[in-house]
Amino acid sequence: MTKENKQLDLAYIASRLEGMEETIISKLINRAQFAVNATVYETGKSGFTGEPTRSLFDLRMYYHEHMDALFGRFCVPEERPFTHDLPEPKRTVILPDTGLCIDELEHVNYTKPIRSAYMNLVEKICRAGDDSQYGSSVEHDVYAMQAIARRIHFGAFYVAESKFRSDPESFRRPIEEGDAETIESILTRQEVEAQIIDRVRRKTIETQRGVNPLLRNIIDAEEIVQFYHTTIIPLTKKGEVTYLLYRCPATSASPSAQYKFNS
Repeated sequence: MTKENKQLDLAYIASRLEGMEETIISKLINRAQFAVNATVYETGKSGFTGEPTRSLFDLRMYYHEHMDALFGRFCVPEERPFTHDLPEPKRTVILPDTGLCIDELEHVNYTKPIRSAYMNLVEKICRAGDDSQYGSSVEHDVYAMQAIARRIHFGAFYVAESKFRSDPESFRRPIEEGDAETIESILTRQEVEAQIIDRVRRKTIETQRGVNPLLRNIIDAEEIVQFYHTTIIPLTKKGEVTYLLYRCPATSASPSAQYKFNS
């Protein structure tokens, strides 16, 4: 099996996505050790002189991604940035052939809904109130959100391309007609989604087993399960559909007009 064939092998892709679950769970548990600290998300309260329009979180994300961009992080398809106006890489980035067939990676960028859903999740997994641990809070926000975005976009790009190549004839007509609902139906495997949900529940429980609740804030596993159910899985499928529409764009209308995501 060549490197490209392995990259687009559905079993390999599934194993990569499964491995990302531990990272997401770990990052969310780390964030949950601090209070909600709503101040970090409020503009004008960053403590930075001359920054009246950005929050401490916004600034942390921007400077973190600014450094990432210099190192070439966003040359990788699944690494979609949350911020804009980032610099070009300062190093030469040579990537192996991904096998993806899309002319503009940013067609598949769901960082806005990821951010919105994540902010709601913070209120559910973190203690209410303010513990003044602002720097740690936004640091772990950035790590968690990037891990979530990586998982969603990796699934969107590679699952879509792999499934298309395995059965192009089933996809060809709905892609040409911009029939997003049919594309999503072909892509959907309810039994696989159920396995993911069960596995995330088990991993969240097992990761926190034996933790002293007097020392560590324990996340309710059902909150992470619901986040997968309402955000990670649906956004991944939305990305798959969007990828396929841009892989072979509909002739009758723009892809964005054809597919709406109901959060």
